[in-house]
Amino acid sequence: MPRRLDALDVTFLDEETSTAPRQVMTLVVIEPGERTFDYDTLVGVVNERIGLVPRYRRRVANVPGGLGAPVWVDDEDFDLTYHVRRSALPSPGTDAALRELVSRLVGRHLDLSRPLWEAYFIEGLEGGRVAVLIKSHQALVDGSVTVDLAQVLLDETAHDRDVPSDGWVPRGAPGGPSLVAGSLWDVATHPRRAAERISGGIDRVQSAVGKVVQSLPVVGPVAADASGPFSARLSPHRRYVTVRTRLDDYRLVRDARGGTVNDVIMTTIAGGIRGWMLTQAEPVSAKTRVRAMVPMSVAAPDGVPTSYGSTVRGQLLTLPVGETNPIVRLHQVSYALKAHKETGVAVAANTLASLPGFAPTTFHAVGARVAETQAHHPYDIVVTNVPGPQERMFIAGAPIVETYPGIPLSHGRTLSIGVTSYAGGVYYGLVTDRAAVPEPDVLGQCIEEALAELVEASSPTRVRAPRGARTDGSSRGMGAGA
Repeated sequence: MPRRLDALDVTFLDEETSTAPRQVMTLVVIEPGERTFDYDTLVGVVNERIGLVPRYRRRVANVPGGLGAPVWVDDEDFDLTYHVRRSALPSPGTDAALRELVSRLVGRHLDLSRPLWEAYFIEGLEGGRVAVLIKSHQALVDGSVTVDLAQVLLDETAHDRDVPSDGWVPRGAPGGPSLVAGSLWDVATHPRRAAERISGGIDRVQSAVGKVVQSLPVVGPVAADASGPFSARLSPHRRYVTVRTRLDDYRLVRDARGGTVNDVIMTTIAGGIRGWMLTQAEPVSAKTRVRAMVPMSVAAPDGVPTSYGSTVRGQLLTLPVGETNPIVRLHQVSYALKAHKETGVAVAANTLASLPGFAPTTFHAVGARVAETQAHHPYDIVVTNVPGPQERMFIAGAPIVETYPGIPLSHGRTLSIGVTSYAGGVYYGLVTDRAAVPEPDVLGQCIEEALAELVEASSPTRVRAPRGARTDGSSRGMGAGA
């Protein structure tokens, strides 16, 4: 019998609605290289590599009468050009135009009767650049059986890689009686597992999600129900915002003020949200907090993570957006994450970044899955932060210059933030609900400004004014005769 969907995958399919498409995405920007990279090239490299991720040629088949969990079956009518599509930006092809196109594509549902993914070749960017957007359903990529398509498309060099053809011929899908019989056999031989799959209850299936997507107990306090500027009924429409920053800036702050690069990134997000809330006249006091679900990699009992993923657990992190001092904000975030670092199972960023292939795309998908298993906890936003390789990557010989993740929205949470460090840069992908989060571009700008504030406060050449004096030289406070 074909492989049956796990209970979490069934939940993703069952809970998908017109306002909550369940898909993780990756956007890469490609510079023109010595070799032509066009739509036909993309189709060719996908056709060459798709055998490495067999599930990308399979669709979901339901068991008649709902008598068991659906199964993955080969798509006998698989059409690669249906899944790999072509788009173009109007001249002059600005980054803003690219973000607007991606905003519309990320909110568009996948066809659940076909393999659950799409890729878009986007041409017409300024400077001769092109972009590739890959969307994969959350039920498709589990980090254990299937990694993200982008992970197998990208190479560490510009040289061609010889990938033998897998000679794929679709196997005929089993008929209804066979599906029912297989489901009954599954119940008889694995009654507990079958019960979990049928029920689809997330609380009862965390141990069945798989070795790679294991969800350990949440670290951190559980507060009241989520509310605030990022909690609302979801609409069908999205906005996508990208932020490009330099990794050296985060390292400068880390070296000057302590903590880790991850601490600085989370502090930057806290400062960015604070700045955005102030621009929107949202109430901000010293006690204002935003709760983030931050999936964290931990070492598996049998070793370190591989390019097929890592054991991941959900960590609740309270972002101190009410704190006015950026350095105090950093220390508060570092202290909050200290418990994870001291467990002895935390995975170092350089360990993840050194994995073969372009593993960040899979790690983001795994992190989004884990966040969903913790959906019953009260948090406001999801943040996935994955370190990537610091050497340039290539697709069909063309260099990748930027990469941005995208995490789906669900359960009334109107903002998700994915972060990937790559080749000297740190790239943010913000997915927001178009109707619920006003001016998301301003939020992106505030994140840049929050980083600049941290850098300025950590710079060794910063000019510090004497206490009680203004930087312009004028006196402050009481006069000299006091």
